[in-house]
Amino acid sequence: MAGPATLLVSIRHQAGALCTLQAAAALHLPHSPPQPSHTQTFSTSRSGPAWHDPGEDTGVSKPDGAQKLQEERKALGKRPKEEESGDLSPINPDEPRPERLTLREMALRSKLSRLVEATSLLVQVEQTLLLPLLQQHPLSLHPKDSIEFRNICSHMALQREGQQFERDLHEAHQCLKIIIEKLICSLAVSPSDSYIPARSALRQILRDLLAM
Repeated sequence: MAGPATLLVSIRHQAGALCTLQAAAALHLPHSPPQPSHTQTFSTSRSGPAWHDPGEDTGVSKPDGAQKLQEERKALGKRPKEEESGDLSPINPDEPRPERLTLREMALRSKLSRLVEATSLLVQVEQTLLLPLLQQHPLSLHPKDSIEFRNICSHMALQREGQQFERDLHEAHQCLKIIIEKLICSLAVSPSDSYIPARSALRQILRDLLAM
């Protein structure tokens, strides 16, 4: 059984891992849209219905109609190429185009985002709920898991996009999952009801971490 000192060791390594993860997220998630529901969706900000020329149905080109359409384009600040792509937004040459992601890239970004948030919440629960209670009710703790978690995150931060980054991200995800599960098990066997709020909070963190 361990007391506050052992938990503080775990928290210190988890906090170090969190700083590393946040730095990695700043590099790998520079253009990601907000995700309040932790779900990834396709970006549709620059897509929309294309202009429809009535002459297209019959294959007949009418000079007056074409001239009118051209005037509408100019009024909207559009270019012909924008119409072909279904883009109704005026183009600003100085404005960067939104990044288009593959399903695989979106999944990786979602996983990294969930990992950052789960780590942050875990540290908060340990500091605010577990640490005060450990003085009266020691628990079985495993600080080595937190050390391993920090090492994995440090290695992942050195990687660029690629298979090694994906492997490190998966290992970090699994390691944090194990840390939370072990804490939940330790709290489950504790005779004190004081740990019930902490156990509920940890279960919620685990559910969010594993959410797809």
